[in-house]
Amino acid sequence: QVQLVESGGGLVQAGGSLRLSCAASGRTFSTYAMGWFRQAPGKEREFVSAITWRTGITYYADSVKGRFTISRENAKNTVYLQMNSLKSEDTAVYYCAANKRPGVLEARTYDYWGQGTQVTVSS
Repeated sequence: QVQLVESGGGLVQAGGSLRLSCAASGRTFSTYAMGWFRQAPGKEREFVSAITWRTGITYYADSVKGRFTISRENAKNTVYLQMNSLKSEDTAVYYCAANKRPGVLEARTYDYWGQGTQVTVSS
């Protein structure tokens, strides 16, 4: 089992920045990748970004490319999502997730999920 705890959400004005953190505990050695997803009211959960745990390969949704940066700190079992130039359409609950096998773009490939953290961008 892997436990994930997100932090860092909040209210920010458009154009501002936030950094989300996701701390993993438990059987983290089996992790292939960690990802961030988000879900806005009335919408489906969508992929935001992911990073492979051992090699650090990163993936981004087109909607956040150039504005968001994912990184990891293996010694702390923590993944970060630096979000810059935030827009109102970035408003959502952001979820951290971990999987044990290749495939990072689809939510169905992830085995563990955090509780989510709210990000609200005011225009």
